[in-house]
Amino acid sequence: MDARASFDLLLPFLALLARGVGAATLSFANKCPYTVWPRTLTSGRNGELSSTGFELVTGVSFSINDVPETWSGLVWGRTGCTIDASGKFVCATADCASGEVSCNGAGPIPPNTLVEFNLAAAGSGQDFYDINLGYGFNLPLSITPQGSGSGCNTTSCAGNVNSVCPSELAVKGSNGSVVACKSVCLALNQPQYCCTGAYGTVETCPPTNYSKIFKDQCPQVYSYAYDDKSSTFICAGGASFLITFCPLLDIICDPILLGYSFK
Repeated sequence: MDARASFDLLLPFLALLARGVGAATLSFANKCPYTVWPRTLTSGRNGELSSTGFELVTGVSFSINDVPETWSGLVWGRTGCTIDASGKFVCATADCASGEVSCNGAGPIPPNTLVEFNLAAAGSGQDFYDINLGYGFNLPLSITPQGSGSGCNTTSCAGNVNSVCPSELAVKGSNGSVVACKSVCLALNQPQYCCTGAYGTVETCPPTNYSKIFKDQCPQVYSYAYDDKSSTFICAGGASFLITFCPLLDIICDPILLGYSFK
């Protein structure tokens, strides 16, 4: 084996060392004018993280420091959460229907803005991450790589899709305001929108006027099934990640003007 081949075999291990042995960090910041309840869900063989669901009030940050270096999983934020008359924890958007803040292993009820991670995928030493609106949108967020990784770019869905959501896709809160926006596949469940059956290839399932609504607001996200080229981000080295809810709302914090009211 020549020196170049030996070096190529070492690359995945060097990338993991760049991150730090044993763990990465997921940090969360809430810049929304309302409380968000983040949720993490492990989708690989690793066990759940130390915090799977928690409250994050406006202006507060929180970090999970025990993320395995080969972790794959999902992150999303729940909104409009309360304790109901029976004592169960319930949310207006992205609820997991477990009745608990931790979600007890359950996934989200869409529509919800979904973050997807595959860290050190298949031993490659590369981190893959994206924001997926394939099932809809409930709040804006961004993913910012931090630490020693190289070639790591921020991806963001900072626009308020709720403000332009067509009525046939809209989910409304108790006061009539739009609190989430379904994808057209979720709302209408038709093959031409879900890219199934005869529409199951990239050639036969192009973007639709509905998916373009999501893409116009958030150009870096998955807006439908075959929206890969501009939506998957790869970090060449090890990194930790900051997930910021409402990343553009540092100054403008009027929830009524922005369409985020859960009262």
